[in-house]
Amino acid sequence: MGKLQEFDITFTNNKVVYGPGESISGTVKIRTGNSLQYKAIKVNCQGSCGISNKVNDASWILEEQYFNSTLSVADKGTLGPGEHSFPFQFLIPVAAPTSFEGPFGKIAYRVRAVIDTPRFSKDYKAQKPFYLLNLLNLNEVPDIEHPSHAVTTKKFSYLLVKSGTLMLKARSELRGYIPGQVIKLATEIHNKSGKDTGCVLASLIQKVTYKTKRPVYDLRTIAEVEGAGVKAGKHAEWREQIIVPPLPQSALAGCSLIDIDYFIQVSLKSPDAVVTLPIYIGNIAVNLSPSRTVPSSPDPCGAAGVTPSAPPAEDEPEEELCAGGLASEAIPTKSHSQQDPSGHHAPGAAVPPGHRRPDASAPLFCVSTGATIPFFTEGNVTPVPTSCSLILPPEYSSWDYPHEPPPTYEESCSSANSSFNSRQ
Repeated sequence: MGKLQEFDITFTNNKVVYGPGESISGTVKIRTGNSLQYKAIKVNCQGSCGISNKVNDASWILEEQYFNSTLSVADKGTLGPGEHSFPFQFLIPVAAPTSFEGPFGKIAYRVRAVIDTPRFSKDYKAQKPFYLLNLLNLNEVPDIEHPSHAVTTKKFSYLLVKSGTLMLKARSELRGYIPGQVIKLATEIHNKSGKDTGCVLASLIQKVTYKTKRPVYDLRTIAEVEGAGVKAGKHAEWREQIIVPPLPQSALAGCSLIDIDYFIQVSLKSPDAVVTLPIYIGNIAVNLSPSRTVPSSPDPCGAAGVTPSAPPAEDEPEEELCAGGLASEAIPTKSHSQQDPSGHHAPGAAVPPGHRRPDASAPLFCVSTGATIPFFTEGNVTPVPTSCSLILPPEYSSWDYPHEPPPTYEESCSSANSSFNSRQ
């Protein structure tokens, strides 16, 4: 760097994760070997969002700015040989959205320092990113503590002349979760036909919408679990669970260019049937106080709940009959993307003990959808990535996603509930 031996920005207490309305402060450190003339030394703090319709293209076609403040920390003068420090402080606006980075756009924040030198001399620049976490409190989402459920009925033909009816019903106990929580999923399949069905698949899917002139939808399978098919003439139940890994929150409040939705999709092969359960991913968990408990639904067959991943019991005195006279059985799980080879559930979003922060109540902070590095909202040390990697396969899945983008949370809930109730 010639005359400049060091030009660096440090944040107070090495803090790099901030909240809206907080002050961000720090010091610009300069060390010179010789005298350096300057016209001004300025520090700029900026937050903005940019999106593109091409993968990993930084030439944004749409941008929006959240704040852009510049502070002059030194006017015209000369820096003598040695070390120099210049403090700075900025106020982050309350409406600024959470940091985010995806393949088609990002919400980024940074502090930049510039030494403006006399004419014909080289200007010097240094910059350092910081991250913003605008907490999403799930308790502020209407009806978040209620189950999310959906049902569909499929009529199909087989063996040219025969026909049958299949009902697929799925239910999650809540409509909102935070990283580390377990989504408990209950699925029922009524196979009123003489043909066995294909396998059943449940997936936690992320949909990121980049609002270009022609919106770009980025769909990703976060976790996936597969169950066996249902025999002809059977009524079967499948109980499974998915651990929510570190993920960016739903609905980036304050950003008009990027939107994030999550949903559980349960699908069946042969015949093809799909139901969608919209859910929220937030930072503050649903508070299930005694006055706000999750409504329970009776077991359709009056039997005890099925243990996740457990196959049906082989020796039963006699089969219980459910509505319609169909024999009830449990669907065994064939594979789970969050299981290790030994069959035990992988840690998923659970924080390894060595990386657990002292204040366990603080939320986990995840910036990116790609090579995700989830951060703790640590205030006095550099954030540490957890060892639990986000499950994002290169090719998302072997089965077809809907050609149309899935509905938003608000669009889905009312229609799903009315459909469910009408079929009771």
